[in-house]
Amino acid sequence: MADEAALPVAAAAGRDKDERRRWLSRCALAVVGIMSTLLVYGVLQEKLMRVPYGEEKEFFRYSLFLVFCNRITTSLVSALVLLSSKKSTDPVAPIQKYCVVSLSNILTTTCQYEALKYVSFPVQTLAKCAKMIPVMIWGTIMMKKKYGGKDYFFAVIVTMGCSLFILFPASMDVSPLNRGRESTVWGVSLMLGYLGFDGFTSTFQDKLFKGYEMEIHNQIFYTTMCSCVISLSGLILQNHLLPAVDFMVRHPDCFYDVLILSTVATASQFFISYTIRTFGALTFATIMTTRQLVSILLSCVWFVHPLSWMQWVGAAIVFGALYAKSFSRSKPQKAAVASSSSQGSIPNLANNS
Repeated sequence: MADEAALPVAAAAGRDKDERRRWLSRCALAVVGIMSTLLVYGVLQEKLMRVPYGEEKEFFRYSLFLVFCNRITTSLVSALVLLSSKKSTDPVAPIQKYCVVSLSNILTTTCQYEALKYVSFPVQTLAKCAKMIPVMIWGTIMMKKKYGGKDYFFAVIVTMGCSLFILFPASMDVSPLNRGRESTVWGVSLMLGYLGFDGFTSTFQDKLFKGYEMEIHNQIFYTTMCSCVISLSGLILQNHLLPAVDFMVRHPDCFYDVLILSTVATASQFFISYTIRTFGALTFATIMTTRQLVSILLSCVWFVHPLSWMQWVGAAIVFGALYAKSFSRSKPQKAAVASSSSQGSIPNLANNS
């Protein structure tokens, strides 16, 4: 009798162990997927925009072409996902609303690439952490959201840390990639443009999800298709399409860099969607914060960017505040965040680097 009574208990323990193993496997997939794709994406971003190619030491200057390549790859993959899953390929929202997201996202990504011509990748990456403030501003304007004192406190602390990092660079930068290419004014201006457009894009996407019953791959497909049309039109109008193609023909290593960049940018979007839907926004935010820290350290080593002690202080303030914000939420709040995230609060498409 005792043995028979112990069987259900043992079976339940076995199920718990299997469930824990599956949870750990899913979590490992999410962490490895996001970290690996976005770390490669960050390194290639900096290489494409700051490292010269060939014996002539030519720089790749066509940032809009990179946007076009990223978006066309993502749109093709999302179309395949929609067709293979037999989900509706009809637009849910009016096309012009997808175009608004696309245009804002193109401006966001273009500012991001262009800023790398004038500031280092560590500066750019840490500056991105200040996106809380523009998101809060756009959320207040567009969606009448109200934020608590804690949200404003963390936003101010993070902005202060970012300011220290940008305003107190190392006195000597031994990286040969920086000579004659640094301009803090232009770099900061482009990063402000990035933050403003990025905050608008994220908020407008959130508004689309709340206003329409929209499946994530449907929005990715139509948004990136509009981005392809807009970015291709911009390339033609600027007469940059053929020069960009010619540059890659003359420098095959640049072609492979663009190909890998587009591939990992697309793959990262699906890992991000999977993570948010499976574990919620809190886990995603923690992974992304860790990824940004690792990206900065990797760039400092790979591209020889020394940091001043004030920059280390600024970085510690930023990441300390971000981790504190993530872990300050209670368990009931985590469940609520995860539930709301799975219903559509998806981060800015193809722009989470």
